[in-house]
Amino acid sequence: MTKGRVWPTEWKRMKDRITDVDICQLTNYKAHSHHLYFTENGWYDNGQKLLFFSDRDNRSNLFRIDLLTGEILQLTDLPPGAADNLSACLHPAEPIAYYRTGNQVVELHLENLEERLLFSGPDQWILGNLNCSADGKYVITSQREDLSHRFLIDLGNGYIGHQELMEARPKSAILRIPVAGGEAEAVFEDDCFITHINASPTIPNLITFCHEGPWHLVDQRIWGLNLDSGETWKIRPRKEPQEKVGHEYWYPDGETIGYHGFRENGAGFFGKIKYDNTELEETEFSFVNWHAYSHGFEKIVVDGRAPIDVLVVWEQVGDAFSAPKVLCEHRCSFHSQKVHAHPRFSPDGSKLLFTSDKNGYGNLYLVDVPASFALLPDFEVKGRE
Repeated sequence: MTKGRVWPTEWKRMKDRITDVDICQLTNYKAHSHHLYFTENGWYDNGQKLLFFSDRDNRSNLFRIDLLTGEILQLTDLPPGAADNLSACLHPAEPIAYYRTGNQVVELHLENLEERLLFSGPDQWILGNLNCSADGKYVITSQREDLSHRFLIDLGNGYIGHQELMEARPKSAILRIPVAGGEAEAVFEDDCFITHINASPTIPNLITFCHEGPWHLVDQRIWGLNLDSGETWKIRPRKEPQEKVGHEYWYPDGETIGYHGFRENGAGFFGKIKYDNTELEETEFSFVNWHAYSHGFEKIVVDGRAPIDVLVVWEQVGDAFSAPKVLCEHRCSFHSQKVHAHPRFSPDGSKLLFTSDKNGYGNLYLVDVPASFALLPDFEVKGRE
């Protein structure tokens, strides 16, 4: 297996058997393939190329697919076992990606595939996901002490050790790594399970992070951080005991944060809020979902674990939302992080990307989003709650 290897087109086009919308299965290989985590954009080159991960030849690597031709290019050449939990992000203006393998952060030029080591952390610390600051000057990530010698941890396959890590309060830090070279800076440190770094796409010194753990047990899920001053603050504090809020992501304006959650009585909701806790807006839905994402606040998509085996969408019509509609089936097992559906709209909202292992292996699927959801079938909540 060699970096720069070209894989022939694997895609096939189909109609969804429930709704008849057009779907393109982008990958078709007997190993798991999946897109970047849904909070991280993988489209680049004016939306013509898409980053993804794949476990081909018994090893995990970063690939890209040309969305005009279907041609797949292997971008890295990592040995077996070296990168079983890859993370990657794009530079906001240059054809450059950054990826994490083990405790290293590597810069990858997407045209000539040249690589440069940016950061190497100590073995007793675990690196988190990667983000690039809005000005392209820094890679932002988190690290936490490795407590696997104290109890079993397998977060990617069933959240094993998830609550135990929260309760153990591992030493954690948020790092700012200069892409021009130089030492990484620990901008913020705490004795808390910190993950899910999300950098504002427009404000260079602004990120969100989370206190990880079962959502109803963490003290506060979403936090803001000023990378220059080190100031932190709560974003969308819990309004009632046992309320759950999470899966936060940035809107393109870099000021608004989307999220979803569950009321104390179990009712689901999704919402948006500015990073300074102004302009809160939320709306409820009446079934259990797993992830939620939106194109602005106008088009919403949620997935759900069995028996909910479809992607459900809403759209804003005037001042209200339409009834929930079925976009397509996903039949995703959610057995591990690699085969979570993680639906995400393309930057222009015309496509929707998700992963499914409905055929036995995780593959990427790209849906043509209808201009209006009005003709899609209603989602029948009864019997699916």
